[in-house]
Amino acid sequence: MFFPSRDIVEKIRKEYPIGTRVQLVRMDDFQSPPIGTKGTVRGVDDTASILVSWDNGSSLNVVYGIDQCRKIDEK
Repeated sequence: MFFPSRDIVEKIRKEYPIGTRVQLVRMDDFQSPPIGTKGTVRGVDDTASILVSWDNGSSLNVVYGIDQCRKIDEK
């Protein structure tokens, strides 16, 4: 299993602070929320995975280097 460096983990934590709104772009999991689902970041773990509470009730993580989400601006 690949573990990103501490520098990468800290970079992701700064880029996706708790409360950031995101939208799912890609997730390699048969139970993933539909592409385009929005959610709120709950944190970033030590493997640089983004912990998200998806608006549809799912809580699957965005795995670093495999899955992808993007920040959205909801005002």
